[in-house]
Amino acid sequence: MDRMRMSGVLRGVAAVALAAGLLVGCEGGERGAGSDGSDSAASNGSRTVDKRRIPDVGEKWAARIPRSARQVVAVYGEGRNSADATVVLYTKDGDAWQRDRSWPAHNGRRGWTTNHRENDKRSPVGVFTLSDAGGVLADPGAKLPYHHTAAFAAPHYWPRTHWHDFDYVIAIDYNRVRGTTPLDPTRPQGTRKGGSIWLHLDHGSGTSGCVSLPKAGMAYLLKTLDPARHPVVVMGDERELAA
Repeated sequence: MDRMRMSGVLRGVAAVALAAGLLVGCEGGERGAGSDGSDSAASNGSRTVDKRRIPDVGEKWAARIPRSARQVVAVYGEGRNSADATVVLYTKDGDAWQRDRSWPAHNGRRGWTTNHRENDKRSPVGVFTLSDAGGVLADPGAKLPYHHTAAFAAPHYWPRTHWHDFDYVIAIDYNRVRGTTPLDPTRPQGTRKGGSIWLHLDHGSGTSGCVSLPKAGMAYLLKTLDPARHPVVVMGDERELAA
């Protein structure tokens, strides 16, 4: 398909998603991080001495991390009803998980849920694969398939602080079809279960269900997450994740 036709298809997909209310306007800080909003492994020690486990992730959720996964994005929410979180990237070397970098983040403005519903303003707890990316900005060198189109642009009737939320996006594979643009409105579990749950740029407060982090963090994840390493996200409030 030529570039003009592809652009038209993506705009059409976005229009359908917006009309159906499925393109989530994730309204989603920094807590003692570096100038780029990150902490490197060198500046923060490991959360645990047991390198075979993702820190502070209990048996219930650890068992759902595929054995093939060599990269894990852990989202530690501060509380069930809190919008504040920390994102940490772990990579696996042999049998050991190594902490790479971390960033301050936000999740759903009402917190977390294990039974996500459309427009509940909570982020879904769980383990999900990370397969597709995209955004308004040009591909920064992503290893995941990257869909570059202005169709990601946030509506300008949103507050100006939110206009750049979707400059970079990584789709969280919750109630979506893997291998498609993050704008694809298809919901395999039905629209009541919500969708369009993404990692995207932070605007300093809670989101509609997505996870948001600084631009430098999103660029780093896009350049680092590798389909060959089967990346996943494990996300939820700290108490639930420890279960």
